[in-house]
Amino acid sequence: MEAIFAVWQRDIIKFFRDRARLFGSFAMPLMFLLIFGVGMNGALSSMFSTSGMDQFTGFNYVSFIFPGIIAMTVFSTSIFSALSVVTDREEGYMKEILVSPVSRTYVAIGKIFGSATVAVIQGLLMLAFVPLIGVEVELMNIIKLIPAMLLVAFTLSSIGLLVASTLKTATGFQAVIQVLIFPMLFLSGAFFPLNGMPGWMNALVKVNPMTYAVDMFKHIMLDVGSMNEVLKQAMGLNLKLLGHSVSTLEEITFIACIGALFVMLATVFFNRSG
Repeated sequence: MEAIFAVWQRDIIKFFRDRARLFGSFAMPLMFLLIFGVGMNGALSSMFSTSGMDQFTGFNYVSFIFPGIIAMTVFSTSIFSALSVVTDREEGYMKEILVSPVSRTYVAIGKIFGSATVAVIQGLLMLAFVPLIGVEVELMNIIKLIPAMLLVAFTLSSIGLLVASTLKTATGFQAVIQVLIFPMLFLSGAFFPLNGMPGWMNALVKVNPMTYAVDMFKHIMLDVGSMNEVLKQAMGLNLKLLGHSVSTLEEITFIACIGALFVMLATVFFNRSG
């Protein structure tokens, strides 16, 4: 346990000392929030108003997209935190750890916990922008969101470690992650509803863990129960799998199972890495 804590503590300290990383991790989520959220909110409001679509009156696209922005923050931070495994290997630090009596499994778990903790911290810091963008989130919903973020971050950190354990260079890691991260993000419902997609694309949506994470965040943060059915249907707030409406509990179970699988895979590949 001391080894796990030591690795976890090192990653947390590195995160807070690296101001460029701390600042840069906010850049992309805020950019997407401004471009997609603020920009599209005005366009949609104008369209609903001129089209006489009264059932959409009062709809705030920024509120709709904000849970996706939180998910994006947790997602990107969790995945990219695994880059430290590759850089530590290149700098020789990882070799010093691996030749020590400490179990590699403990090192892997410490890395996963460190990345997950950093991702949750980033997600909570993003919530500080709530008053500035006019989004209303109740304190109780924020409290509910924390364990949900931790579960998602733990799962994604495991995926990141798995990828990092199979690659030798930081350049290779970044290239692979870029290919992985954008399809998972844009096919998750974070920025637009997933209704009406072609069959093959809908299949990708359903096997994407981020789809269930984003939907879970939306149901926690948004007052979905008070929305009319037309609005919920139009904005894709009724995720279905094989005709079955997926509940939040089922989403938690699915993400937890995926997380457990990738923790095992990441640990195995990390133990085999040089």
